[in-house]
Amino acid sequence: MRLLAFQSSGKPALGLRLGDEVVNLSAEGLPATLDELLRAGPEGLAAARRAGESARSRLPLAGLDWLPPVQSPAKAIAVGLNYIDHAAESKFDPPTYPVLFHRFASSWVGHGKALERPHVSTQFDYEGELVIVIGKAGRYIAKDQALDHVAGYSVFNDGSIRDYQFKSAQWMMGKNFDRSGSFGPEFVTADELPVGAAGLKLQTRLNGQVLQDANTRDMIFDVATLVSVCSEPFALQPGDIIIAGTPSGVGLARKPQVFMKAGDVCEVEIEGVGLLSNPVVDGA
Repeated sequence: MRLLAFQSSGKPALGLRLGDEVVNLSAEGLPATLDELLRAGPEGLAAARRAGESARSRLPLAGLDWLPPVQSPAKAIAVGLNYIDHAAESKFDPPTYPVLFHRFASSWVGHGKALERPHVSTQFDYEGELVIVIGKAGRYIAKDQALDHVAGYSVFNDGSIRDYQFKSAQWMMGKNFDRSGSFGPEFVTADELPVGAAGLKLQTRLNGQVLQDANTRDMIFDVATLVSVCSEPFALQPGDIIIAGTPSGVGLARKPQVFMKAGDVCEVEIEGVGLLSNPVVDGA
């Protein structure tokens, strides 16, 4: 099942994609956001499926005003250096424990919306990543049970302001400029993909040029490990997201370096999950 968030009459709505059409689940009496639907547990997703099967009215997918799939995650945990080749190009040893930081919801936009390069930097980099969406609450989750807590997956562009990222040992500043990243286009339930979303091709393209080309099987810490580790300090809640790290090929490590600028279009595509596309503009 593929769910998405969009604007309908100026308000957020939850949709179920069926090919080139969308069922407005909110108009069928379901919640307006995926966050709320996931809090209802397995019955929430089952209700979405039933509503999609019985709905008579559908919208065209084309021209949809997309929103990020999850509107207000209580926690958005990002993972650094989760591919060996990326750690090497970044001049770090491969981590033996996940490198974690946070992103605020104000730092990302939805599919089709503009990424904003802040005027204080010209080092606006791309990072294509898999998103893990939590569907079942838990703390101290064992690795062999971790996938039971995953509702599904999405795509993320972890846009990074590199010169701010490395002003200190903490990466928060460079990873949280307003509207510097993107999330979407939709949420795909775990049963639509291989176990743990393993073996999926991931590509990032800038103006059509392939700059990152990898596979999710190459993550140092797989989905189950990330969920288990992230559940240790705090309970994970439905709607929380884990942004699972980027492979090699980032602009900072290229010679010559490649950074995003106004007029560019950046695409992140993950096999079976979706294609996230955003234009780039100069921002505040």
